[in-house]
Amino acid sequence: MQKNIKNVSETEQELEIILSAEEFGAEYNQELEEAKRNIQIKGFRKGHAPASLIKKLAGPSIEVTVAEKMASKYFGEIADAEKIKPASRAQIIDFAFTPDELKIRLSYEIHPEFDVKDFSGYTFTRNRYVVTDEDVDREIKLILKGHGTLVSIDEAALSTDTVIGDVYRLDDAGEPEEDQKTENHHFTLEYLPEANPFRVALAGKKAGESVDVENEGKESEPATRFRVVISEVKRLELPELTDELVKEISAERFASVTDFTADVRIQIEQHFLLKSDEEFLESISEKLIEENPVPAPNSMIASFSKMLVENAKRQMGGNFPRGFDEEQFRLAMKPNAEKHAQWLLISQKIAEDAVLSVSDEDIKAYADKEAEKSESMNAEEILKTYLSAEFRDYITDTILKEKIYDVIKSKVTITEEEKPLPAHEG
Repeated sequence: MQKNIKNVSETEQELEIILSAEEFGAEYNQELEEAKRNIQIKGFRKGHAPASLIKKLAGPSIEVTVAEKMASKYFGEIADAEKIKPASRAQIIDFAFTPDELKIRLSYEIHPEFDVKDFSGYTFTRNRYVVTDEDVDREIKLILKGHGTLVSIDEAALSTDTVIGDVYRLDDAGEPEEDQKTENHHFTLEYLPEANPFRVALAGKKAGESVDVENEGKESEPATRFRVVISEVKRLELPELTDELVKEISAERFASVTDFTADVRIQIEQHFLLKSDEEFLESISEKLIEENPVPAPNSMIASFSKMLVENAKRQMGGNFPRGFDEEQFRLAMKPNAEKHAQWLLISQKIAEDAVLSVSDEDIKAYADKEAEKSESMNAEEILKTYLSAEFRDYITDTILKEKIYDVIKSKVTITEEEKPLPAHEG
């Protein structure tokens, strides 16, 4: 066997494999015999047609099959011997077949060769979110909203109230169109954008009043005018937080307001600790990508693009809305997908340079740690799950990522900055 490797780009190679008759002959003869047994030719009993006639009729398809099998057989051997890191499946570009020689030309993508720049001088700032009593009170009020009661009020509507009324569409003369009437429409003002014309017009109004609203049209469309005749304003009254209510809303997990409030604080702190971790690790990856703009193979970028699109679909209930331009969205996601691919290459290189690996002992230690957080599974059960064929690759990848970040964090300077909790969007 002869081989010739050609670098097409930093992420693409072509490989020419040249085989002698001794190397591909047995496979060719086997395919020829298979064809001879299965091809029915008029004038000959099945399996008794001359080889020359079989070659004439089935020769091209036999050659394709043999070329594919030889490419599959030898590509792996060559990749191992030459330390090639394929990033995609090898594809046959062309092949040339003679009785004495088979030439196969393959194309494939590779992981680029590069060195990660020394990052020991980098400094990263980690956000430390400070949870105040006001933050805890705000979160408890959000919880209590689910147990509140809407009551009618004889007051001007606040931006947090619900306004109920009949909505009429107005004609060009400003008169209501009776056939364009919606009765008892509920406007929950706090869930409307601040600039929404209905929210702006209805805030400050009382039951019995009416207000005209102009809703701007899209682009060249004319504005639409409405009249809202307000029949009722409702305000959400929150229940008093008592020990009895705590037992009810926590399904008996907590017996007192004090314990419930302490748990709410813990949950907030844990949430923002995770948020801080995510932001910190993202700042690390962004910096290292910026300093090491490694070219990513197209197949890797396509794989991450697909992942991002599928994630977006799941967030929308499994499918995009009708009329959604999925291809345009995929193109918009490509820069993000490229960064994911670049970070994968960089992190793999860091792991390689640091000779990182994941052992069964590492997986056991991780299972022990997770068991401390679990209320339903012990360490032995978790370990059994992690070592299963279904989960092992995933958990190995998770542990390896942690080791990679540990290597980075051990070499860089990390500072902390206290930050208030961001404003609640809800």
